[in-house]
Parts: sequence; C-alpha cells; structure tokens
Amino acid sequence: MLLLRCTIFTRVANFCRKVLNRESVETAPEDRRPLTIIPRDQHSISRKEISENALKVLYRLNKAGYEAYLVGGGVRDLLLGKKPKDFDITTSATPEQMRKLFRNCRLVGRRFRLAHVMFGPEIIEVATFRGHHQVLEPEEGAAGAALTGHNGMLLRDNIFGSIEEDAQRRDFSVNSLYYSVADFTLRDYTGGLKDLREGTIRLIGDPETRYREDPVRMLRAVRFAAKLDMTISRETAEPIPRLAALLHDIPPARLFEEALKLLQAGYGEATYRLLCEYQLFQPLFPLISRNFTEHGDSYMEQMVIRVLANTDQRLRNDMRVNPAFLFAAMLWYPLLEHAQKLTQESGLSYFDAFSLAMNDILDEQCRTLAIPKRLTALMRDMWQLQLRLSRRQGKRAHKLMEHPKFRAAYDLLTLRADVENNAELQRLSRWWGEFQVAAPPRQKNMLTTLGDDAPARARPRRPRRRAPNRDNA
Repeated sequence: MLLLRCTIFTRVANFCRKVLNRESVETAPEDRRPLTIIPRDQHSISRKEISENALKVLYRLNKAGYEAYLVGGGVRDLLLGKKPKDFDITTSATPEQMRKLFRNCRLVGRRFRLAHVMFGPEIIEVATFRGHHQVLEPEEGAAGAALTGHNGMLLRDNIFGSIEEDAQRRDFSVNSLYYSVADFTLRDYTGGLKDLREGTIRLIGDPETRYREDPVRMLRAVRFAAKLDMTISRETAEPIPRLAALLHDIPPARLFEEALKLLQAGYGEATYRLLCEYQLFQPLFPLISRNFTEHGDSYMEQMVIRVLANTDQRLRNDMRVNPAFLFAAMLWYPLLEHAQKLTQESGLSYFDAFSLAMNDILDEQCRTLAIPKRLTALMRDMWQLQLRLSRRQGKRAHKLMEHPKFRAAYDLLTLRADVENNAELQRLSRWWGEFQVAAPPRQKNMLTTLGDDAPARARPRRPRRRAPNRDNA
C-alpha cells in the first residue's frame, strides 16, 4: 500500500514539475501600445444608446466591487453611429461569481466559459478578463492552461487575467475598445480608435499565430471589412491565402453558423467577393469553387452574385430571408451538372438521376457546412418543384400553388430565367407571375389557352377490356 502511494505521488510530482518547468508561450507577441483614456466629452457614446439591461449588469458588477466594461462590437458600432445588435460585457468577476451575483444567469461554453444574463428575449453576454496562457498539448491538458491541437488551434482557453491582458487577447483592434459606466470614459489599449477612424481592420498580435489559434478569425476579418466597408491591413491580410486550408479543421456545424453571418447579414455580395479574393470561399463551398471560370461569367457564378444581391436587398427592406433558398440557388447549377452526368453514365431516367444527384450534392456540401435537415428538406422541395413548374395542365397548376414551398420555387425559377436569359424560362416565369394574382375566370382561361407554350398532354386512352370468348370457355 505504501509503495502504491509513493508511485502515485511520484507521478503527480513529475507531471506538476513538467508543467511548471515548461516555458510559458503566449498566443501571440503582445501588441503593446500606450493606453489612451478618452474622457466623456471627447467621445460620442451616450448611456441613452445602451440597452437598459446591459446597464443593469454593469452597475451591479461595479456595485459588487468588480471591474466591468462594455466591449467589442457594441462599442465599435456606437462610435460609428450605428445601432448595435447586441451588447457584450467584460469583467474581473469569474463565471462562478457571476452566477452567484445574478439569479438569471447561466454559464455556457466549453472552449470559452461565458455567462449569459437572461432578460426575457435579450441576453447580455459577460466574459471574464482573459489572460495569456501556457500552451499544453491535448494529452497534457490541465486546469489553468489552454489546450491546443496539433496545428496550434486553441481547443480550450479559460485563463483569466487583467483588462490589459484581455485587450491583447481580442481579435481586432476595432473590437478592443472598453467603455466604463463608472466614469464614462473610453479605454483604448491597442490603437483601435485610430484604426476605426482610418477604416482599417487590423489583427492584434502576430497574424499567423492568431489565425492558427482560431482559423475562423480569417472569416471574421473578411466579414468586418465587408460589413464596415473597411480595408484589411496589409500584415493582417498577407497570411490569409496561405492559411485558408486551416478552415478544413473547423467543425462543419461552426462553419455553417459562420456562413450565415457572412452571407445573410445584409452585405453578402461584398463578402462573397472578398472571400474569393482571399481564397476563403473554397473551404466553405468546394462544389461551387471547383466550377469557377476564368472570367466569372458562368450561369453558376452569376446565380451566386444575383441571389446574394437579392438577399441583401430583402434585408435592407426588413423582409424575411431563408438560408434554405440561398443555398438552393447557389447549388442549383452544380446539381444540374451532376444530374446530367449521372444520366449519361448510368443510363437512368433524368428524374431518377436528379433524385440521386440531390443526395450527392447535399452529402458533399454538408461535409463542409453542416446544413440542418430542416433546411435540406426545404432545398429538396424547391429543387423538385423546378421540374414540375412547366406541367400546368388540368388541376396541376392549382395543386402546385398549394405546395408550402411554391413561392420559393417560383422565385428560384425567376432567378434562373434572369441568369440564363432564356426565352422559354422567362415565358414560364411570366405565366406563373400572372397566374398567381389572376381572378379565377382569368386563371381558367390561362389554363385552356396554354397553346404552344405548354402543349396539353393527351390523356392516354385506357385499353378496352375484351369480353371472354364463350366458345373457348
């Protein structure tokens, strides 16, 4: 028994010695700049523009003796005169202290431990000041150290620190500005205010190291540049094409969420062009990028630009958008090409080949973006309806209009007609557009006068059953 205890003690001591003797490796060289404190009369942020619930959290944390600041995109947008979508807070309180302080608080996240303070539908996200960490490999992971993968990617990082360290650990300088309700000052540790005024997206620290820690930062750089109409600084942009393949290591579920932020937030067309420029589109949509042409003028590429522009326009008009429609339109031409290939190679009927092609296209796309089944089911409906929209005789037109995804399928048909400039598709699109709003007598007339546009199929005559030959009975 004594020998067993000694053995366990020795192993624990050796592990602790190994951890303590390991050289402390910071995630990136510090981007130290003189702290700039901007007093209330020299910045444009007013408490009137901040969520009341965010203010409640800030005041309670301050009253309890903790440092607390509004930080990130909320501060950035307020300085730009925009209305923030949400308000994030950073504090010296740990997640456990937050849970004790707020009954309406829940802790979330494994990779980064966060506190969500719930106020009905509004969630105020609160993070503890993050500190520099000591890097441990996955098999050596221990409490109090960050966990990294084989390529330097952070798998878990719950190291707490000071506000100065927290500023260095943030991604971009324009997101590293801190607003205090204690004295109404703005604190800038990384030159973010200067970058904001100059319209520059600059990564804090060594860009290659930071991208290897979290490759999604490359997507975020592009997203902020498109959203804020800013320019990515030279040193921040340089490693991106070289490291774009690191996105293959990101879980498809996380990439799906990032894709929605990139393409369905009102600036999708500009984001798409930047993604292509920095070679980031291929890891997200390999099916599309492998068919890019030299001049970018194929039907597929025109469709991608057109559907993104339409999505941006709908969002500007406060209209609803559905990611299923966006993905169905973007993948329509890869689907067509694959269906035609299967028809030629397998000898299947086109309808059977089309069904198999839908499965193949969705399976391959979901390997990079984990599109949920509720969306892929809608995509299938829209695709299948494209084959049925030309068949309008009899009661078919009315039955098609009753389909839940008819309107989305019609919109996709209209996009196809515009992209291909095809007279037959344009005629079909105009017919459906008029038929939807026509009165019943007019609809009946439209169905009986389809003419050459859609020749009615002759109803096959049922073979006459012959009476049995009584002589042979």
